Amino acid sequence: MIRTIIIDDEYNAREFLEKLLTRYFPDKFLILEKCESVDEAIVAINKFNPELVFLDIQMPNKNGFQLFKELNKVQFEVIFTTAHSEFAIDAIKCSAFDYLLKPINYIDLLDTIRKYDEKQNKASQEVKLKLLLENIDTGGSEFNRIAFPTENGFELLKTNAILYCEADSNYCKIVCLDGRNIVLSKTLKYIEELLPTSLFQRIHKSYLVNLNYVNRFTKGNELLVELTNGETLPVSVRQKENFINAIIQKK
Repeated sequence: MIRTIIIDDEYNAREFLEKLLTRYFPDKFLILEKCESVDEAIVAINKFNPELVFLDIQMPNKNGFQLFKELNKVQFEVIFTTAHSEFAIDAIKCSAFDYLLKPINYIDLLDTIRKYDEKQNKASQEVKLKLLLENIDTGGSEFNRIAFPTENGFELLKTNAILYCEADSNYCKIVCLDGRNIVLSKTLKYIEELLPTSLFQRIHKSYLVNLNYVNRFTKGNELLVELTNGETLPVSVRQKENFINAIIQKK
């Protein structure tokens, strides 16, 4: 059984999540404690040493992210729960954590538990937490670094280190300013969802560019974008209007 702690300031939310887990996943989770605050959770975590924590983000006095700043060591996986806060969700996505939107439903819970079962890789937990806290502490929606999942862990890149991304079937190549090409076994759509939309724009079904490195856009026989490194990439007719609007707004 998975040794689990639920942290949420709302009594009904704690009870409801426990009922979902026991009803739909019998004999899978051992609920060690249900906590209503970060301070209470720290005591429980140190006492029980859980494998998994369901953590509410919006709580009075101390939010969920504060928990990691007060623990000496984190040896458990985390699934965040939240009713809103787009910024928090973006930070969680970019740091490779899982989350559940409230009110939690069985379908979303099932999918999250499936992903938890697939990724049992605690070696990367400290890296993910460090990145998450950095993302939260920036105080904005454009993060310093993104964690891209690889076969062996995560590749951490600053957003402005990325020149463009290119699709290749179910793989994606990230072209960096320093000349490196990082190939990931993820689709371009997956990578696009990790990157801030204020900086990255889809120009073609196969290309996603960093707007900071666009030198010019030409509308001759072909629609083309020239980047600061001299490379030219095609712009599709379908993406033309969105791209033009993006570069106008950027300026």
